[in-house]
Parts: sequence; structure tokens; C-alpha cells
Amino acid sequence: MSIAVFLPTRKGSERVKNKNTRKFSKFEGGLLELKLTQLRDLQVEEVILSTNDEASIAVAEEFLNDFPTLRVIPRPEYLALSTTSLSDLINYVPGLTRCEHILWTHVTSPLVGTAIYSNCLAAYKKSLNEGFDSLMSVTPFQNFLWNKERNDIINRIGKERWPKTQDLETLYEINSAVFISPKVVYKEQQDRVGKHPFLFEMEKITSLDVDWEEDFKIAEAVYDKYY
Repeated sequence: MSIAVFLPTRKGSERVKNKNTRKFSKFEGGLLELKLTQLRDLQVEEVILSTNDEASIAVAEEFLNDFPTLRVIPRPEYLALSTTSLSDLINYVPGLTRCEHILWTHVTSPLVGTAIYSNCLAAYKKSLNEGFDSLMSVTPFQNFLWNKERNDIINRIGKERWPKTQDLETLYEINSAVFISPKVVYKEQQDRVGKHPFLFEMEKITSLDVDWEEDFKIAEAVYDKYY
């Protein structure tokens, strides 16, 4: 089973300025330096950094001597805009690799390390033999959700007005840390996850996603405390 990791970054982050390469904890090259460190020892055929960001390229170049599976591929500008459709990027990805399977991840999941990626790959291989066609990392959510239009809790099971939270329907937040699927899913379904994905559950701390400035500060504090 040949596996490529797809790691996208782009310049011009709007919500968190320079989030990919600004200093994060002890990493002068920021979230990207940390992520490349986490991916360097992963047992895959190649790690593809797809970017239009000169700062990201500079960080990656520091790894090339001792990271033989790392490939830096400049991304076309039309696929690196804030207005770029994710579907267009998904359709672009399979043409970057000859590998049969693709693991898509982000630098914005700084607490997902080498061991977790390895566990995801093992779970993915096992899940394919069990009838699943892909893997997606999720964070279980079991708390009250209120729908304004229905004016009611929408994940209640039964008729009790305020059940215990552990008795609510368990929902799953897509934390965007890991997507793994065969390349054929990209080509035939124009998606990075198939129609019957295995849900790889992550703890809340592990699945922290840096999407806003406060997320960056929280993730950095957690990393400094526990990693």
C-alpha cells in the first residue's frame, strides 16, 4: 500500500496572520516546522508540501537534507486564494502523486504527532478490510445543541426535557486533522473522503485546530505544558 501525505499551506492567512510560519513554542519556523518534524519519521512513500508561500518553502528547505521523502511543490495561485473552492483543490491533488492512497493533513493540527498518524494509518488499513472506504478524524461531541428555528434541543434522545449529557445523541465534529482515502476516491467522487468513512476518534486536546488567533494561543499553551 503506497501512501502519500498531502500538506497544504498558503500565504495570506486572514484570521491568524502568518499562522504557518510565525514562531510557535520553540519552533522558529512555526506550525509548519513542527508539522514537518512530526511527519519526518512517518512510514510513508512521500510527504508533499503544496504551497505558494515563500516563507513555507524556506522552512521546508531546512528539512530537505534529512527528510528524503519530502517534496515541495509550488501551488498555482488560482488554487491558493481565500476564494478558492475546496473542490478545485481536491481535484488537483491526485495529479501530484503516483501513490495509491493519500493522507491529507494540516499544519493547524499541531498536537497530532507521529504516533497518532501511525495509528490512523493502521486503523485505515484495517478498516478497508472491514468494508470502509476511507478514514476521517473526528472529535466526539455529546452536549446540548440548540436549533433556533426549532426552538429546541436537536440531539435529545427520548422525551426528557433536560437529559444527562451522556444520554444525548453522540455527534462527531470533523476536526480536519486527518483524511485518508484511495486516490480513486478523489478521481471518481471528487472528494477526499469516501461514502463510507471510518471515524477515527480523537481526544479534544489532541484535535485542537488553529483557526483563530485565540486557537493559536491555546494550542501553544497546551503544547508547552504537555509536549
